[in-house]
Amino acid sequence: MKNKFAVTAFSNWIFSWYRSTIRNTKWRWWLILGSLAYLVDPFDALPDFLPIVGMIDDGLIATVLVSEVSQIMSDRLKAQKSKFSNGSTADVETSTIDVKSVSLS
Repeated sequence: MKNKFAVTAFSNWIFSWYRSTIRNTKWRWWLILGSLAYLVDPFDALPDFLPIVGMIDDGLIATVLVSEVSQIMSDRLKAQKSKFSNGSTADVETSTIDVKSVSLS
């Protein structure tokens, strides 16, 4: 039971670190590129040449990567939508400016 608690605590810590790091704009692209490189590399924590076990860590990394990137994109789209709805130009009245032109010739 103690070992299961340690594994759960470690995995929660890794997930929290990954999530906070990917939301930091300074490190976001490095973490995404590192995750993609980890997925492509056949030699990682659990090597991919092991039939089922080797794909488990890649599946977990891919799941966390896709979920976090989709959450970031969803938050960004919501922010843009609220920005557009708050600063909508549909309610702005347009006015015409009369300008007197002068011939130069």
